[in-house]
Amino acid sequence: MDFKDEIRQFGKRVDRLLPQIKTEEATKTSLVLPFLRILGYDVFDPFEVHPEFIADIGIKKGEKVDYAILREEKPTILIECKHYADGLDPHNSQLFRYFHTTEAKFGLLTNGIEYRFYTDLVTPNKMDEKPFFEFKISDIKDNEIQELRKFHKSVYDLESISTAASDLKYSTELTILVNAEMQHPTDEFVRYFAKQVYPSVVTAKILEQFNPLVKRVFAQIVNDQIAERLKSALKKETDAEEQLAAQPVEPTSLIVTTQEEIDGFLIVKSILRKNIEVGRIFMRDNQSYCGIILDDNNRKPICRFYFTSSRLRLGLFDKEKKELKYELNQLDDIYLYAEQLVETVANY
Repeated sequence: MDFKDEIRQFGKRVDRLLPQIKTEEATKTSLVLPFLRILGYDVFDPFEVHPEFIADIGIKKGEKVDYAILREEKPTILIECKHYADGLDPHNSQLFRYFHTTEAKFGLLTNGIEYRFYTDLVTPNKMDEKPFFEFKISDIKDNEIQELRKFHKSVYDLESISTAASDLKYSTELTILVNAEMQHPTDEFVRYFAKQVYPSVVTAKILEQFNPLVKRVFAQIVNDQIAERLKSALKKETDAEEQLAAQPVEPTSLIVTTQEEIDGFLIVKSILRKNIEVGRIFMRDNQSYCGIILDDNNRKPICRFYFTSSRLRLGLFDKEKKELKYELNQLDDIYLYAEQLVETVANY
């Protein structure tokens, strides 16, 4: 499962976990630590994820932040956690006070649902009041996942993230500003466009006339862009279906589904019954093997049967969808590979 799928799967699971989370410690254990694990960090290694990290400030000694991500034994990201029902206010957080006392370049304030990343774009070594990147894990967007991926342990690069942080901060603020103007255009905004098309002086009366026009035009532009994207997506889907339909199909008369293949299919369904709905498991037979697939999708193979009158073989798939074949003495030997079958389905 790739990073994007892991994040989305975790986001869907969060809402189901909330009724069982009663404390801040439970928020850390059930929401924050699994999130850090998805980012590639070993949450059980204090040399990588340091709990209760000490950040002394002035005469105060032994002050702690909840976690610090360490690289080469130096803090690079300070993390403060709140209970999931609490609001996130950097002014009242230890993160805001202790940011400048460490070598960490980034601060993360989270309640396990909302995640806010901070740095020092305004004043060096002083955490900004506004985050440069924030999202809600249960409603995370594709572009936000792309930005979050930069914090993954495998690709983390301080210089590249620092460079991108400024652009991300200001692009976010511009997005908010433009959206506000599109919904409720200010006089200055309307005046700018009215002056481009109105042949005379733009008076208060003209502004009043142009205000709904500007708002309507922006709404139409957005609708047109959405319609164009839908049209493009539908065309791609249609082209793909036509291409698939043009592919040669094996003559059905040469494909014979045996009773052993049917029985094997039922065994696989029995094994996976506790993990997924059996209605998602399909059998698709062809000349060289009988395939068992998920969601009637050839790109999601569960296993393959290579059954002849003198030999029974089972094909299983690893995480890279590489197939390995195993000899079976009898059909019931499929049960010996139950764990691999469950793991294969979990990968999808």
